[in-house]
Amino acid sequence: MHLSGPLSGKWTATSLGLLSILSTVISPAAAVKEHDFKKCNQSGFCSRNRAYADHALAASSWTSPYTILPESGAFKDGQYQATILKTINDNGDTVRLPLTISFLESGTARVTVDEEKRQKGEIKLRHNSKARKERYNEAEQWVVVGGLELDKKAKVDSKDKTQFTVKYGPTSNFEAVVKFSPFSIDFRRDGASQIKFNDQGLLNVEHWRAKVEKAPEPEPEKKEGDEENKEGEQKDEEKKEEPQGPDESTFWEETFGGNTDSKPRGPESVGLDISFVGFEHVYGIPSHASSLSLKQTRGGEGNYEEPYRLYNADVFEYILDSPMTLYGSIPFLQAHRKGSSVGVFWLNAAETWVDVTKAKDSKNPLALGIGAKTSTHTHWMSESGLLDVFVFLGPTPKDLTTKYAELTGTTAMPQEFAIGYHQCRWNYVSDDDVKDVDRKMDKFKMPYDVIWLDIEYTDDKKYFTWDAHTFKDPIGMGEQLASHGRQLVTIIDPHIKNVENYPVVAELKSKDLAVKNKEGNIFEGWCWPGSSHWIDAFNPKAREWWATLFKYTAFKGTMENTWTWNDMNEPSVFNGPEVTMPKDNLHDGNWEHRDVHNLNGMTFHNATFHALKSRKPGELRRPFVLTRAFFAGSQRVGAMWTGDNTAEWGHLQASIPMLLSQGISGFPFSGADVGGFFGNPDKDLLTRWYQAGIFYPFLRAHAHIDARRREPYLMGEPYNTIIAGALRLRYSLLPSWYTAFHQAHVDGTPIIKPMFYTHPSEEGGLAIDDQLFVGNTGLLAKPITEQGKESADIWIPDNEVYYDYFTYNTVPTSKGKTVTVDAPLHKIPLLMRGGHIFARRDRPRRSSTLMKWDDYTLVVTVGRDGKHAEGDLYVDDGDSYDFEKGQYINRKFVFDGSAKSIVSTDLEGRDTKSIKEGDWLKKMKGVSVDKIIVVGAPSGLFAGKKEVKVESEGKTWTAFVEYNAPEGGRAAFAVIRNVAAPVGADWKIDLS
Repeated sequence: MHLSGPLSGKWTATSLGLLSILSTVISPAAAVKEHDFKKCNQSGFCSRNRAYADHALAASSWTSPYTILPESGAFKDGQYQATILKTINDNGDTVRLPLTISFLESGTARVTVDEEKRQKGEIKLRHNSKARKERYNEAEQWVVVGGLELDKKAKVDSKDKTQFTVKYGPTSNFEAVVKFSPFSIDFRRDGASQIKFNDQGLLNVEHWRAKVEKAPEPEPEKKEGDEENKEGEQKDEEKKEEPQGPDESTFWEETFGGNTDSKPRGPESVGLDISFVGFEHVYGIPSHASSLSLKQTRGGEGNYEEPYRLYNADVFEYILDSPMTLYGSIPFLQAHRKGSSVGVFWLNAAETWVDVTKAKDSKNPLALGIGAKTSTHTHWMSESGLLDVFVFLGPTPKDLTTKYAELTGTTAMPQEFAIGYHQCRWNYVSDDDVKDVDRKMDKFKMPYDVIWLDIEYTDDKKYFTWDAHTFKDPIGMGEQLASHGRQLVTIIDPHIKNVENYPVVAELKSKDLAVKNKEGNIFEGWCWPGSSHWIDAFNPKAREWWATLFKYTAFKGTMENTWTWNDMNEPSVFNGPEVTMPKDNLHDGNWEHRDVHNLNGMTFHNATFHALKSRKPGELRRPFVLTRAFFAGSQRVGAMWTGDNTAEWGHLQASIPMLLSQGISGFPFSGADVGGFFGNPDKDLLTRWYQAGIFYPFLRAHAHIDARRREPYLMGEPYNTIIAGALRLRYSLLPSWYTAFHQAHVDGTPIIKPMFYTHPSEEGGLAIDDQLFVGNTGLLAKPITEQGKESADIWIPDNEVYYDYFTYNTVPTSKGKTVTVDAPLHKIPLLMRGGHIFARRDRPRRSSTLMKWDDYTLVVTVGRDGKHAEGDLYVDDGDSYDFEKGQYINRKFVFDGSAKSIVSTDLEGRDTKSIKEGDWLKKMKGVSVDKIIVVGAPSGLFAGKKEVKVESEGKTWTAFVEYNAPEGGRAAFAVIRNVAAPVGADWKIDLS
């Protein structure tokens, strides 16, 4: 039965079942049902690996059964290859595991363990399954885009019968000490241990085995005295110290929530303990609604009982302070302590759990040269695939993000509109509704760039269609938006409605491009449209077909200002196990879904990204695609958001550490639904959320279909004015945000940065996750996230001077101290760190597109020494890929009190006169730095001065100066007006 509208038509048992599913999913009053998602003890491989760890750590004489066969090893051109023997029983039987340790030019090391016995090919295993038998080994093809060049200068420094040492890295100060028996690796920097593999002996590679059907054991014949002996036998069992082997009950089949996973390949998990020696704080592995510094997961006060889980899932109304899985996964974890940062990237796309424990070092840490007394031990467990781990030895947080970016890529350079404000709800009910919101945002002087349409715009939940009754004129709607410089985003999900007379599903079937079930037939599940099929974006032919659907001639009603939102791509399957796809489904190449689950959302996101690049021949524009599900590498193709949050103060608080975690994990273009998706925020909460949201790299308000309308202009005064002021602050700072995005695009630097990232030597900041720096601006924000709070306690990481952004007051504080600043409802706690220069555009506009040719203001915050400040500005056309051809402006600004000057030069040292100018660069010649505000202005340079000399391109002219002496707590400041210095040219202001 197929539904017409959300839930209409003839009611059958099937449709009533779907009604039950949907009522569970869309009820705004229902919190997430934790029992719908597995705990570790309900996941067979996690339970087995945890039990393995319990036994290994409890046994006084435990020895890991994994040994390198020394004679099998060879080191050549920066790579070591050998065979690990796993002893599997008391008879000495072994399994051979090929080992590769690669030392890369970047200084990153890679350790890969496979299984020799698995045979390639598509073979029948069980239940008519066509799943492949070997371990999944194609994650690298999706995730890694560079940085794999071997370090041919790496060399074996020492070797004996028990171990060998490799020296590697750009300065050869990294070492890997590889021990043969039991197998382990100690990664060192400057002679001190940083990361250890298998130090606790938890390496576990569940090898291939044929299923042996056991005959039922006959009932023993009852004898006299049996009952009396039973208690004694039970006591004898309890006395046995050694376990009888792993629990085999979930080897070949596993049931959860009424769904059965056939597991045709049997047990095949990989597990490994990774220890961070002397590191108390570890970060990363998003996404979880948890603190930035990860908590322990083996119980105890303030800790979790469950491991952090990485298994992309549609978690409805997620709970806070939990290691529970969410919508996306990035298995990149980093550890930090004063003077050192290290990290690991676990390249595995299957369901993964990570235990985190901390322990005092048993040895004197000073003997190791590290000065710390606590180490963090992590235990990684994945259901299938290779054991494939990259090791980064830092030593700084920036080293980690840069080297990780070399492997997985950097965030895509966005269109400039994408970093403006996005207005969304489920759902704007008609094209007239959209146009009315557009007009009212202008009426109340609230800037925005994008309005969004959720699933109700379609004809009966059929994507690439419009509801002819409510969206009668999508072109007219799009044209009105375009006339105001605005964009439209429409939702396109991966589930395709299974109904007759729908060409998209007909083609999906006829071209055989859908995900299959375990028998190799097209998989059918339930989602918003009812009965649905899922595009298999792992299939290159499916991706080619997908691109044809987005062409303007195919998706009629879309225009050049129409973009895309990919939701539900975990994938969400309402009647599937854990609200997702069965693990024994099959994808292109007959890989099981269990192998690629966490990659699935990324492949769909990628397919849409490339589809938008080919909508019309010759239209080379940067796409915008938002995704809910993601994996390592997703940053290359768009933005993400944290999913279905709730209109509660706790969710506002949680958004900041969640987004900081995304940033340091390589996916900085991230945001959270402003106002909360579920529920109805009161006016104070909504206002504070906008004030926090302007510091999200991706800024979007969104609301559930059952939530009251809450467009920001509906709040009334004084809220309207306060929210409009917050949005205008975001828009005035767009040049600096865009510059930060460019830096992220170049080298993976986070856009918003936690304290440990900017001040890695300050131990007091290692666990702080409620304040942030924006790019390289020196802007330090501490959003108010508590109800009724009218002040902010801001931790100051250094001895530099800090100024209030709005008043220029000097903040009285010192390094490592906390300063309390007033923050009534209308005030955003925002400080400016001395020593920086950042750019603004101060003329209020209704969209970023309309700001394109406005002049700039530079804000100079003079450092405590009164002599220095610097910053940068990156500008391009904000739309095309011409920046890859040199069509951009990248300036460095320096205030030098000693030289008595403010200077602009090309940041890269380019001879900009030699660049062939396109239309955009030519037009930018008319855009200038119009005003410079110098906060903390030295009186010796500015007091009594009325004008200064400006020099550029052989010409000299005068700009006017207004000096304001310090007053009360306010610092001195000077305003240089009518600077008229071309933003793309070299220039100098002489302050002598």
